[in-house]
Amino acid sequence: MGRVRRHPQGLGLRRRPAPLHPPGRPEAVDDTAAALLNFDGISYAKGASALRQLVAWLGEKNFLAGINIHFERHRFANATLADFIDSLAAATDRDVHAWADAWLRTTGVDTLSPRVAAADGTCALTVDRAGSRPHRITVGLYDHDLTDEGRLTPREHLGLDVPQTAPQPIGKRPALILVNDGDLTYAKIRFDTESFEAARTGLSGLPDPLTRAVVWNALRDAVRDGELPPTAYLETARTHLPLETDLALAQGVLAFAAQQITDRYLRPEQRPAALATLSSLCRDLLRRTEDGDNPGLRLIAVRHFIDVAAHPDTIAAWLADGTVPGGPELDPELRWRILGRLAVLGATDEAAVAAELARDPSASGQEGAATCRAALPDPEAKRAAWDAMFATDDLSNYLFTATARGFWQPEQADLVRAYVPRFYQDAVALAARRGPAIAAAAGRWAFPYHAVDADHLALGETCLREAEPVAALRRKLVDELDDLARALRARGE
Repeated sequence: MGRVRRHPQGLGLRRRPAPLHPPGRPEAVDDTAAALLNFDGISYAKGASALRQLVAWLGEKNFLAGINIHFERHRFANATLADFIDSLAAATDRDVHAWADAWLRTTGVDTLSPRVAAADGTCALTVDRAGSRPHRITVGLYDHDLTDEGRLTPREHLGLDVPQTAPQPIGKRPALILVNDGDLTYAKIRFDTESFEAARTGLSGLPDPLTRAVVWNALRDAVRDGELPPTAYLETARTHLPLETDLALAQGVLAFAAQQITDRYLRPEQRPAALATLSSLCRDLLRRTEDGDNPGLRLIAVRHFIDVAAHPDTIAAWLADGTVPGGPELDPELRWRILGRLAVLGATDEAAVAAELARDPSASGQEGAATCRAALPDPEAKRAAWDAMFATDDLSNYLFTATARGFWQPEQADLVRAYVPRFYQDAVALAARRGPAIAAAAGRWAFPYHAVDADHLALGETCLREAEPVAALRRKLVDELDDLARALRARGE
């Protein structure tokens, strides 16, 4: 029905390009509207990671000493960022002011990669850095378990400062070298060749969920940067996710595999096979959870099975029975989710939507009905949904978002192709009329996310250059067009 920490860098969140200002300290905030634009995934995920890295870089003892100095100095007054940095600097010999310049006043994200040099049967490790920030990280060394071929066991965890002053001896070559194990810093990580193969074949055998999350995020970033084929990520998910027990990991990996890889990064002719793969994966999770021991994981599997269904029979039977065999019973959210997918597949109609709305006339029911109606593969339904979003100002923010979530569907690309160029003109006009909240909703939810082609990218770039969209819309369009460019690179276009 649409696109739906302690896991690193926001599993399940789409990483955005570097903002025009550093995280946590904008260069200038002209008014409250400008301030609101700066609260996003970067502010929260990157800001939290920067604080976590500061603790690791200073050491917990020095960090707490600096915090106590700060509280003592400013207990009856307000304080600035400069005051905070001065307090931390008073508790350590490290150059905290240089750290603040590198982390809080510099945009972008560093990339950390392991490099191994072997001589006389032993190895030395150097962590290469693409970027400019100092990092204090943990590097995990993992060996294959001698009694379980699919399991990786930790040998040692090394604390390293990056950039290093000298290579770090590590003895015999481990199967997996995992940079930033424990997620102490905000950075992309890469693998050397041997570690990449060990990670892909032994991912579910890593004992700690946070370690698995670091690996999954590294694979996701490699896909988004065009360095790993989307099919390789999907194959890895098919192999390892049926064995996953952590709810956030299962949700994040399935969401990325469905919403980004299957809907956008793969070519249309590859999509049916990808949907079949994800359906099979979800079936495995459903079988694993039949005993009722993990209802949260089962609910995630049910939701994603609905979302990737390529044929209506199974989910239509669930809707008719009011339950998934083995549970759960269908609550209103699941009923609307199924009806929305049936609408996309052309397996329901307006009468069924109206009947479900009579059954659930709540506010969330109104939103579910709006999504279903916009998802119907009918020219008149699409025209009515578009007019409701852009030709009138009658929809609330919630109903606008619900309608937008149903409108664009990869299965209906030909039906809605003519609306792609209309989006930019109509969204700019709507945003100017209705203000920043609707502007942000239009830029995110009404964006033609399925239209992955160079012509669409050119349309969006022209809009940014020439149409003067309001700031809230511009911010969302920049984000979405960056994602679009990444999807084109992943397709090799």
